[in-house]
Amino acid sequence: MAQFQFVMRSGPTPGVTFPLDGDQLTIGRDSSNGVAINDAEVSRRNSRLTFQGGKYVIEDLGSTNGTFVNGQRLVGPVVLKAGDLVSLGEHIVLMYDAINMDAGATVAISRKSVPVQASAPAYASTPAPASYAPPPSAGRKTNMTPIFIGGGVFLFICLCASFFWWVDATYRWCVFFPFMSGC
Repeated sequence: MAQFQFVMRSGPTPGVTFPLDGDQLTIGRDSSNGVAINDAEVSRRNSRLTFQGGKYVIEDLGSTNGTFVNGQRLVGPVVLKAGDLVSLGEHIVLMYDAINMDAGATVAISRKSVPVQASAPAYASTPAPASYAPPPSAGRKTNMTPIFIGGGVFLFICLCASFFWWVDATYRWCVFFPFMSGC
């Protein structure tokens, strides 16, 4: 019997596991989601997981920053495989994993996230697949205010320099500055 989980590789709580239970659950910022990740990059309802044929299928729910599997932005449902990296936006990376469990064992897991124990660093040393590339920053917004302020200051300095050059070249100091001595 296999049980599935997400392990946060990067984001607000690295190392936290999210057990996946049920036929359908959502990933998002809202606490009502089966996988709740409180981060501004994650939409309230970001993605949906559906259990079909013994596997989870993931699809994006029109999120702002997108859902990516192994660096590819989702444009439709994708079947997840153990080791796949699911990215939400640019900085949240979850590793999808299957855990083989003994059917006779008694296991109690809450639906809330459970941190990985330091004595079991099974995921801390697992390298990312060579094909993984972080999602593009197409949706990232840049603060243009410093650029506009810098451009405005540069333009002002150029205009002042041009004005004083013109005044000096046309001998108009006394016209514009009658208070100067010698005028």
